[in-house]
Amino acid sequence: MFTVNKLKISGFKSFAHSTELLIKDGVTGVIGPNGCGKSNVFEAIQWVMGESSSKSLRSGSMDEVIFNGTQQVPAKNFAEVSIELDNFVGELPGNISKEKKVVITRTLERGVGSFYKINNKEVRAKEVSTMFYDSGSGPRSSSIISQGNIN
Repeated sequence: MFTVNKLKISGFKSFAHSTELLIKDGVTGVIGPNGCGKSNVFEAIQWVMGESSSKSLRSGSMDEVIFNGTQQVPAKNFAEVSIELDNFVGELPGNISKEKKVVITRTLERGVGSFYKINNKEVRAKEVSTMFYDSGSGPRSSSIISQGNIN
């Protein structure tokens, strides 16, 4: 079991600039008008947890999750999402030391691919997915409800 303390999003979908969301104890809600990026927050969580299907992220290809620019803001060449977990009790891969806080980061470079880090140490995508699945969570767990799944 673990709790999510912080989510940092940069260059992912509608997040052109680095944005940090602090998640406090209790219920945290994301509210706003249609088209403001609420779903993108949850997709960022799924993505950093290892989601590999671009269709699950409402995109045609994985490169499409990178901010594509507007008339005022130029396109980005990478997307990065970090999630900070507290009280993580699962196993960490390889030689990563067991710490109270665990930070998982996923970076995608346009045309290159994804890279993962746990506590600033490079790991494989499979190690991140396994870490979440072993803890009873993951990008497709029942605790993450995406757009269109509530009636």
